[in-house]
Amino acid sequence: MNIKVQELKQKLEAGEKFVLLDVRELHEHQEFNLGGKLIPLRTLPFAIPDLEAHKEEEIVVYCRTGQRSGVAQQLLQRAGFTNVRNLEGGVVSWATIFGVE
Repeated sequence: MNIKVQELKQKLEAGEKFVLLDVRELHEHQEFNLGGKLIPLRTLPFAIPDLEAHKEEEIVVYCRTGQRSGVAQQLLQRAGFTNVRNLEGGVVSWATIFGVE
């Protein structure tokens, strides 16, 4: 299941409780991020045990365009996470619609 940037922005503004994961690389995260916890895709398989406490919670993953976060979504789902959403279009879509803050 995916999430559109408009819906994510509403969730963030409303202060909803969910886990936000940025699966890009450190330099990308430092340039612009949405406030997500940085776990680069290449390290995600090793970080899954650290996320176990969030297995039943909503998790939103994002990257630059939605490709890497789609892979992350699949990895987490295969590990038993039940509510993982991929940000459609990633931060590129966010920047196009809302600009870079």
